Amino acid sequence: MRVDLFDFDLPEKNIALRPASPRDSARLLVVRPEGESAGQPVLADHRVSDLPGFLKPGDALVFNDTKVIPAQLEGIRHREGAGGQQVSATLHMRVAPDRWKAFAKPGKRIKIGDRIEFGHGGNACLIGSLAATVEDKGEGGEVTLRFDLSGPALDEAIMAVGHIPLPPYIAAKRPEDAQDQKDYQTIYAREEGAVAAPTAGLHFTPELFSNLDAAGIERHFVTLHVGAGTFLPVKADDTAEHKMHQEIGHVSAETAARLNAVKRAGGRIVCVGTTSLRLIESAAADDGTVKPWSGATGIFITPGYRFKAVDMLMTNFHLPRSTLFMLVSAFCGLETMRAAYLHAIETGYRFYSYGDSSLLFRDNR
Repeated sequence: MRVDLFDFDLPEKNIALRPASPRDSARLLVVRPEGESAGQPVLADHRVSDLPGFLKPGDALVFNDTKVIPAQLEGIRHREGAGGQQVSATLHMRVAPDRWKAFAKPGKRIKIGDRIEFGHGGNACLIGSLAATVEDKGEGGEVTLRFDLSGPALDEAIMAVGHIPLPPYIAAKRPEDAQDQKDYQTIYAREEGAVAAPTAGLHFTPELFSNLDAAGIERHFVTLHVGAGTFLPVKADDTAEHKMHQEIGHVSAETAARLNAVKRAGGRIVCVGTTSLRLIESAAADDGTVKPWSGATGIFITPGYRFKAVDMLMTNFHLPRSTLFMLVSAFCGLETMRAAYLHAIETGYRFYSYGDSSLLFRDNR
């Protein structure tokens, strides 16, 4: 499909730079694909705290429990016969105990064999330093870094040297601060490895969890380590020409069994965030059965995709021409999502990572 089909105008005033407080006070646009008149979506304005009212006992919410790490590294590149140069690298996928794939800037000037000493930026030296060798180089500034440390020792060094990589559309407006350390993490995050937060989950509070429990809604967790590729624009003119970056995920046998039991009992699988949806759909068989799953997924969902397991989706409002807007258009219908986003913009919904949310019912036509 043409990528420009997924374009729309978004005023800057609709871009959120801070989350709602409390988290579950954010707005929630409920979107049903069609109403009494064929092709006319039903849109309803609510709050995230109203979520239990749209679910029924026996439904299952699926959360991504990945935890954001300080994956943004600043450093100095060293090369024999050349002076040092400031570089930045955003780690996005671990490929070995001592190796990470990363997006580096300025990518064109980095060569295989270069040494980079992280922990230095400008005239500042952070706590300690961390050295790596550029082992491989791909497209779009992607490099493979082999660090001098490995395993838990490397994890500790990254925690000491790195900082939270705020989404570009926030970082362009303001610097990261101490509040982001709390705001840009779900309350249930536990598996370290993500470069970006699964942002639909940022809206949940202990109080909302209690209300969901009281309503008989099950809660299950999967892990998909969100990579920096989630921020990359789609530069191709046609979706067939776009290459999705891989992300590492895991669905346990226990979780798969519970979700299958939910479906057999007539309940619905409700994914919180596109990351948990992409993982469940990667793990699902053609008959809708969810299988235990572990590995890298690069699933790219566009209109025409037949959803196998997921019935409902809670997700934030996404960038124009993004793979995520393509995904929600596949889930609910392109014209439905066009109407929903126009309504959201006109009525002041806040977009992107710290913005408001939506609850989408799948288009089964």
